[in-house]
Amino acid sequence: MSQSKPLVAVTGPAKRLPLGWWAIRFNLWLNGLRGVYLYPGAKPLQQPIQGLIISGGDDIHPQHYNQPALQHSRYDPARDQLEMAMLQRYLDSKVPILGICRGAQLLNIVAHGSLYDDIRAKRQKTPNKYTALPVKQVEIADNSRLGTCLDDTSPMVNSLHNQAVKQLGDDLIITARDADGFVQAIEHKTRFVIGVQWHPEYLPYLASQRQLFRCFANAVRRCYHNTEPD
Repeated sequence: MSQSKPLVAVTGPAKRLPLGWWAIRFNLWLNGLRGVYLYPGAKPLQQPIQGLIISGGDDIHPQHYNQPALQHSRYDPARDQLEMAMLQRYLDSKVPILGICRGAQLLNIVAHGSLYDDIRAKRQKTPNKYTALPVKQVEIADNSRLGTCLDDTSPMVNSLHNQAVKQLGDDLIITARDADGFVQAIEHKTRFVIGVQWHPEYLPYLASQRQLFRCFANAVRRCYHNTEPD
């Protein structure tokens, strides 16, 4: 069997300094995985992957859930197209998927769900401040796949979003909410597809967020050993 590490495709924006990618790459390295960065305009993926991470970033264009664009929002149509194609390709495969913030929302869209385009005016108990630091608590269902990954099912998380899951997509379940009741995590009913509304890649100093990446890595390794030839 090949001795190379399992490969995870990580999608993101076409930026000169994609901080999210470097943070995710660090977490993959901590768990013995390789990462390849995919962004609009990048070379097409030429090798099989054993994991997929859809990272955070600009808002998803509301046309994908039949709503008009907002003047104050930033959109990245080329990235929407790339990541939706990746999810459509791998959502029904055995490849584990982790959606981070925007990635969780896009997972819901591809599964025919919808979003709140801006929840800021609707928040009552959680802050509107954008911060990569842990700023609010979420409650995770104990019997969920995500809940089995973490020792702490009431972790503190960061908040860098103003869109959120509204109508749930097909074959998905809600596994976490915040104090305002907004969806903070979703997952597939039968396979390792998890979307979290926060950014665990910026919280490696918290045990719960290291455990999330470790759980994903374990699923990736299972996929790797089931697909690699002897």
